[in-house]
Amino acid sequence: MLTQGCARLVASALIALSFMTAGLAASPAFAAEAAFASKAPRAILIDAATGSTLFQQRADEPAPPASMSKLMTLAVLFRAMKEGRIQKTDEFTMSVNAWRNGGAPSGTSAMMVPVNTKVTVDELIQGIAIQSGNDAAMCVAEGMAGSIPAFARMMNEEAKRIGLTKSTFTNASGLPDPQQLMSARDLAILARYIIDEYPEYYPVFGQKEFLYRKHRFINRNPLLFQNVGADGLKTGHTAAAGFGLVGSAVQDGKRLIVVVSGLEKADQRKDEAVKLLNWGFNSFNSVRLYDAGEVIGQARVWGGKVWYVPLAANADVTFTVPKFPANQKISAEIVYKAPLKPPVKKGDQVAMLKLSSSTSASTELPLYATEDVQKGGIVREGLDSLVLMALRRLAF
Repeated sequence: MLTQGCARLVASALIALSFMTAGLAASPAFAAEAAFASKAPRAILIDAATGSTLFQQRADEPAPPASMSKLMTLAVLFRAMKEGRIQKTDEFTMSVNAWRNGGAPSGTSAMMVPVNTKVTVDELIQGIAIQSGNDAAMCVAEGMAGSIPAFARMMNEEAKRIGLTKSTFTNASGLPDPQQLMSARDLAILARYIIDEYPEYYPVFGQKEFLYRKHRFINRNPLLFQNVGADGLKTGHTAAAGFGLVGSAVQDGKRLIVVVSGLEKADQRKDEAVKLLNWGFNSFNSVRLYDAGEVIGQARVWGGKVWYVPLAANADVTFTVPKFPANQKISAEIVYKAPLKPPVKKGDQVAMLKLSSSTSASTELPLYATEDVQKGGIVREGLDSLVLMALRRLAF
């Protein structure tokens, strides 16, 4: 059971909490035994089921994503397909612009669609996911939005909706543009979103080849040809971006997502991604900490009939922790914006639970009110206002 350690009120309220999983205790040898180093300038490894960060290295630094940004192009397309606005059998026409700047004449990765040729959405998806066709990405953008800048606005809107905070898009292909940026964490979040939200479309990322007209395209993702259980997602490379990769793999029912970027050679991105995945699969276990609906803590309500509202998660709370050593300490914070004012309704999301281990492993999930809290009387509101002003004075 979590126990409250301390509370601090500034612009938000932080209730610092610590707990031990069954049989776990702090160990000074933990950091040394669990240490992992990557040659990738930017990298992240997350547990797909829990969202826990198992490893991170400059993961929040925006950088050119190159063709890895095509994942957002596909996310926009997949959403339109899931909502029934676009069908796999629909056709888009390869424009002169897309053919010249992203097709055969461009000298970049291309699906090799002839100019003014109609292509099905299904073929374009494979051309993007497997061959990383810039012409295919541009064709989708123009077909859906009328122009590439208009589609880029759709990409930015979708990124905001998904929760990407370090990403900006100016084109659908990932071709060089100083304003086209993504962080490793955003790429991992996007990959997880696609896997969870579009399971019917996700298998295309694991398809090893694509036959189109006279061409036979082999999937550019090297992880698919390694013995790591990989089934996606996307590579990228430009001179400015270096070599990067967003990958996902499953072993024994456990899925991990890895991102590496900024490497100097193609083999390096493969090797670093494989090392991270193998380390993750061999070094971590998921532990269930709370059942769905179980009260985890409380949030202070100012001016309510009661001082505190109990908090719980809507789903089981699990956290991915290192297997070794046997004794580890996990810490947590319940974070919410204060003052939390009534009325509070049962089921309202009012806080976040942030979990972290002695390494960089971390995750966060929403907490919900388990009871209604109505407004208190004038006396209660007055007393709470005095307490709030005193706490703010102490904070500053």
